[in-house]
Amino acid sequence: MEKDLDLAKRAKIIEWLKTELVDQMAYLLKGIWEGSQHKMIDGLASLVSCCYILGRRLGVSMKQLDEAVLDKMKRHRQEGHQLEDWYGDISALEEHIRKR
Repeated sequence: MEKDLDLAKRAKIIEWLKTELVDQMAYLLKGIWEGSQHKMIDGLASLVSCCYILGRRLGVSMKQLDEAVLDKMKRHRQEGHQLEDWYGDISALEEHIRKR
């Protein structure tokens, strides 16, 4: 019985985190619409932290997530992603994560 309760609790928290992602995305988009830097930063911070926590609840360590982001950025850079070509955003993110 206790194992079933733990499983139900885990499923419930994952569902809550999924709705939190949607909620924070809406908050971010509203902040962009309003031109509110505070709301944009807060929404982005909430999205990033929620992704790390959701990953952890799904069995993905924060280090694994960082490594996956680095791998993705490396592929984007190698494929000539437009954000890298125009602004250098991909390599800037790679450098930021590596310096942590």
